[in-house]
Amino acid sequence: MADESERIITIPLRATRQAPRTKRAARAIKEIRAQAARHMKADQESIWIDGALNEKIWENGIRNPPSKVTVKAVKFDDGLVEVSLAE
Repeated sequence: MADESERIITIPLRATRQAPRTKRAARAIKEIRAQAARHMKADQESIWIDGALNEKIWENGIRNPPSKVTVKAVKFDDGLVEVSLAE
């Protein structure tokens, strides 16, 4: 566990408004995955999104995800990045 790196990231989700109404929450998840991969220098396949963060994105339904979200990203030794809600 000595090689873990941890960051708090505020991810803007403005571009989700460009997606069709019925695909906005899914687009928000893709944006979170892309931003976490960019900030933690990992590939998108190694990003794991916590269930509580997923619930937060989907809490207002598929059409109305939040405009931004603050997350905590932790990178483990094996390259896996866990993204969860920041407390």
